[in-house]
Amino acid sequence: MRVRRLPIQWKMTGMIIYIVWFSLLLLGIILIGQFFHEEENRLKEKAMLTARTVAELPNLTMDTKVNPAAVDSLSKTVERMRMINDADYIVVLDMDRIRLTHPNKDLVGTPSSSADEGPAFTEHSYTSKAKGEIGTVIRAFVPIMNADHQQIGVAIAGYKLPGFIDMISSLRSQLFLTAGIALAFSAWGAWLLARHIKRQMFKLEPDEIAQLLVERTETFNAMHEAIIAIDNNGVITIFNRKAKEILGIEEDVIGRRIVDVLPDTHLLEILEIDKPIYNKDLHIRNLAILSNRIPIKVEGKTVGAIAIFQDRTEVNKLAEELTGVKAFVSALRVQNHEHMNKLHTIAGLIQLGNKEAALKYVFDITEEQGELTRFLSEHIKNDSLTGLLLSKVSRGKELGIHVEIDRHSFMKSFPQRMDHHDFVLILGNLIENAFDSFKNQLEKEKEIYISIQQTEKVFAILVEDNGCGIPNDAVQFIFNEGYSSKSSSGRGIGLYMVKQIVEKGNGAIQVDSTVDIGTSFSITFEMGDESDQGSVNRG
Repeated sequence: MRVRRLPIQWKMTGMIIYIVWFSLLLLGIILIGQFFHEEENRLKEKAMLTARTVAELPNLTMDTKVNPAAVDSLSKTVERMRMINDADYIVVLDMDRIRLTHPNKDLVGTPSSSADEGPAFTEHSYTSKAKGEIGTVIRAFVPIMNADHQQIGVAIAGYKLPGFIDMISSLRSQLFLTAGIALAFSAWGAWLLARHIKRQMFKLEPDEIAQLLVERTETFNAMHEAIIAIDNNGVITIFNRKAKEILGIEEDVIGRRIVDVLPDTHLLEILEIDKPIYNKDLHIRNLAILSNRIPIKVEGKTVGAIAIFQDRTEVNKLAEELTGVKAFVSALRVQNHEHMNKLHTIAGLIQLGNKEAALKYVFDITEEQGELTRFLSEHIKNDSLTGLLLSKVSRGKELGIHVEIDRHSFMKSFPQRMDHHDFVLILGNLIENAFDSFKNQLEKEKEIYISIQQTEKVFAILVEDNGCGIPNDAVQFIFNEGYSSKSSSGRGIGLYMVKQIVEKGNGAIQVDSTVDIGTSFSITFEMGDESDQGSVNRG
């Protein structure tokens, strides 16, 4: 189960309150520490004052062994002094360290063995902090002197040092009041600040903003058109992958000024005229560009400009490939050349007076051409494919390559989402690749076999040749854009486009090739429902 993310407004409010409370906690620790230190000093002074008062009592007798009644008198006097000075205890020791008074009556008359008492019996006055039965105690030691300035004992006054809980308890009301006020004001201020920031972010959460940024970037990069956008200062904010590819730019240019990257982009003029310019031919870096340049407006105010453009050469090339113009122009050229050769042959036979041979030659070529034409017209129910196959047969004869069309071939309709443009492109590229495979083959008999099969469920195309074949390590790359075994420019797009069309029709491609033996391309499509199948155009 996915845990719902906490909204940014609550996060910021909680974080600010946490910071305020953490600061108050640190301040409280410092103040309490200072308070402990001051309280300790106060108790030391108070303990020393109380011990001096006891040590300077007039007629203080220490002869309790000779006069036991003096013990009661001394205890009452010391108890009175303890109550007056609010001490936790007062102890009087004689020079033998015998307790003459003590809060615990059982300890009166017993010797004391505290480690911090020694200096007091050498006429030193001081304070110490020790852990006792009642907790941590501040004790003051003052020597008791007689009228002859001789030490006759030690007066000890003890005050318990309050603990942390006691300290907090004594400051409870002040702490609660301060904490309550701090919490109320910090929560109120944090909420207002968080709400203001949330409005500035169009009420979106940080993860939503990050997702939008990633999606926007990937969307621009996925587009086939090149896209460049700038802000009001001419700084590039968008420069997608296609723009880098067309313009030959590799480094990251986001954040740079457009004039430093592309001085002749003409995008800054859109900021000046504040109007869009559509379908404008431009020359950028010696490239013919078809550009649409549009101002970017937010709430009616222009905040930048965007250019959407294509390399016109590539557009024209794709248009020619998709419409089959190149294929049919080539077919007309080949047929014209073939007919001229046949006419020259007939004319030569007539000039030699061999009229019967000339007539037989006319009947033979007419029958051969007519048979192939009739077969294609009856079995391939599309004039575009029929014309393409006829042109490729003629082209093969010109190149010395026998192009054989399977006499069991049949095609009535196209698979779903496919049309004659797609199959003209597929067959045209596969057959041209087969022609190219014989360029370095001089001695062997050159053959290309073509089959088109359609059933209720499957549409299949097979193109085989006995050419040079494809190396095993190259088969996996032949459908990559730009890959070609030929060095001439403009290559490497045919099989890539074939693959794109096959993927569009949810088809499958199988390639079997052996070097110096030949190559076979097999493409299959599912026909789908009859209502979804592409229509066939006879004309």
